[in-house]
Amino acid sequence: MIKSPICELLGIKYPIFQGGMAHISDAELAAAVSNAGGLGIISAASGDLKYIEEQIDIAFSLTDKPFGVNVMLMGPNVDEIAELLAQKRVAVVTTGAGNPEKHVELWKKSEIKVIPVVPSCALAKLAERSGADAVIAEGGESGGHVGDLTTMALVPQVCDSVNIPVIAAGGIADGRGIAASYMLGAVGVQVGTRFLVATECNINQTYKNKVLKSNDTSTIVTGKRLGHPVRSIKTAFSRSYAKAEYTDISDDELETMAVGTLRAAVCDGDEKRGCFLAGQIAGLVNREQSVKDMISEMIRDAETILNGAEKWVK
Repeated sequence: MIKSPICELLGIKYPIFQGGMAHISDAELAAAVSNAGGLGIISAASGDLKYIEEQIDIAFSLTDKPFGVNVMLMGPNVDEIAELLAQKRVAVVTTGAGNPEKHVELWKKSEIKVIPVVPSCALAKLAERSGADAVIAEGGESGGHVGDLTTMALVPQVCDSVNIPVIAAGGIADGRGIAASYMLGAVGVQVGTRFLVATECNINQTYKNKVLKSNDTSTIVTGKRLGHPVRSIKTAFSRSYAKAEYTDISDDELETMAVGTLRAAVCDGDEKRGCFLAGQIAGLVNREQSVKDMISEMIRDAETILNGAEKWVK
């Protein structure tokens, strides 16, 4: 079985994190991942304290295994969310869109492990200095908000830049991705897109079908003009938004165009107005499965590949 420092640090069986996907990663999905041996993560991106607390309580009722909560540091009510997570004593907090330094001491007092998502070596170093227990180095192949560097380029450079464990993310959906991540110096992976089609994932079936029908060129990055690029599946909305970025439309109008589009995809499966976030690896995701089967398959295949790696060394 694959041994990993991240498993020992967090008390999990397998070195697989489930991405904290906004409006998608709820208690049911997170608990299923944790029960299957990985680290399930609830998204707190909505900023609704009551909803977040409810989801945490549901997760505690569904699993006795560690799970985490993802916090967008530029989102609303961040201070209140930070306090709530400390009170609830969740096992792990992952963060995005900023430096968690302001909240690290609070979380550490509640024995919470802090693991920021970083798109660069500079932010990885900053996270380490701030007291992070590990970092998630996420390449631009991932769905949702993305950076410029690819996973292949980013992960080894981050591993060389910090002395804390590194989790690889972006474009990972099978055992090959896990094995490759280990070769780059990571001690685990974060998976998002594949879990979109898990039977325990409560998104609209239209969303799942779009992922299942994707190929290698099915995604597009929009939002670069506004400074926060996002990767999603090519749809009527994403194509029209990409086109609008190159017109004289104002930035405020561009922002307004995107309001509510993720919810329209997740809840309604709205193929005209919805923004269906997914990574470039979507073309490898071709069937719905339970979370348990997904994780078992990924780990089994990764072990097979790593055990056979000696054939390349003579």
